[in-house]
Amino acid sequence: MRDKVLHSLEVEQALLGALILDNTRIDDIPSTFQSKHFVAELHQKIYDAINRIRNEGSVADPITITARLKNDETFNQAGGQKYILDLFDTVIGVTSVAEYAKIIQDFYLRRKVVEISDNAINEAQTMDNSETGQDVIEYAEKQLYDLNNEISGNGRLIAFKEALSISVETAANAFHHKGSIIGVTSGFHFVDRLLGGFQKSDLIVLAGRPSMGKTALATGIALNAAKAKLQNRDGGAGVVFFSLEMSSEQLATRILAIESGIPSDKIRRGEIPKDAFDQFASISQSLSNLELYIEDSSNLSVTQIRNKARKLKRQKDIGLIVIDYLQLINASGNLKNRAENRVQEISEITRTLKSIAKELNIPVLALSQLSRAVEQRDDKKPQLSDLRESGSIEQDADVVMFVFREEYYKERKEPASGSDAHVKWQEEMEKVKNRAEVIVAKQRQGPVGNIELFFNSSLTKFGDLMK
Repeated sequence: MRDKVLHSLEVEQALLGALILDNTRIDDIPSTFQSKHFVAELHQKIYDAINRIRNEGSVADPITITARLKNDETFNQAGGQKYILDLFDTVIGVTSVAEYAKIIQDFYLRRKVVEISDNAINEAQTMDNSETGQDVIEYAEKQLYDLNNEISGNGRLIAFKEALSISVETAANAFHHKGSIIGVTSGFHFVDRLLGGFQKSDLIVLAGRPSMGKTALATGIALNAAKAKLQNRDGGAGVVFFSLEMSSEQLATRILAIESGIPSDKIRRGEIPKDAFDQFASISQSLSNLELYIEDSSNLSVTQIRNKARKLKRQKDIGLIVIDYLQLINASGNLKNRAENRVQEISEITRTLKSIAKELNIPVLALSQLSRAVEQRDDKKPQLSDLRESGSIEQDADVVMFVFREEYYKERKEPASGSDAHVKWQEEMEKVKNRAEVIVAKQRQGPVGNIELFFNSSLTKFGDLMK
């Protein structure tokens, strides 16, 4: 049985032919599908070319694909444009692309299982005295586990209601066992006033160093927009939150903390005041109706994000996309290439995210890390130049915002207690306590400026400051 052919060139050609005939059918392909699932290297390159051309907002046809691959030796040896034209002969219909993709992916899965098995056999036969049979088992198990995560997407799209119920159930078990704007609202008055809300087709980049509160601010924005939609207020929108770092349950717990006033660590441990639990449960119930969807797959490629966003726009009519965060996105879908030419990859990612915003006509809010260069300056406040070594983020974004908390830096410079310097430090800390700054450093269609917000670190909650 090991001689069985684990691929079908005919199915691969039929899929490519259908996609060239009707580019929109890319949306029907499973989000976990990648070019490396094709057995033929040429087909991998053609599929990548189709995706890149489409992501740039152009039509992938025999002419544009040929122009993209004209210097590729494999493409030219296969006949060049004639090969692309011949693909049309394999097309029976364009409605079967999802099934074709599943067949190709299944063959890939089988080939990888055979490869893992062969490697395990080889390892067992050649291992030295320092290794054991258990080592071989663990090696094979890890390879199979990684393969399963790769194909399954290591996560799934779920309604916020489901993520919320898991979080509430966890909290309840622990408790009982004692263990006017014209865009999408941010929910923050002066941010909305400066930006007019997040505008359709805009790419908004929210950047900052670790511990500044990027995820907390983005979570608050997503929550505020979804609440406004639920309450039929101006600026409301359904939201999809691509959380590449945190799980859906962690994000739901954060939102419960924001709304209930109970820190998320206490929610997880069940340390909820007895007289507050009924109110806690009531708040969770009211939140369960939010049009907020969480995609917590890790290792998503920008093409997978695009495909998922298209489906959600069509099926759920989402009005805001939040991505946490840029540097965790894989540009090519091939994890082996992530370390190479990362600056160029980030540029491709931001261009594609801008293209997604434009195509779907909704704002995309993407979080971004900043380089360590910020930490080398006396003035830690971020500026646009801190983005310039990170591809074309500044160029592609319609809005660039930074989040900055001086309190974070000052509290780490506490002088000796009882000294004059400590008294002065306490006075300075009082001025910055619970204060955060949102710096709008770029706005293509409007002014820039700085906005002060309240920040409660125990709840990871931002709020307006009275002025």
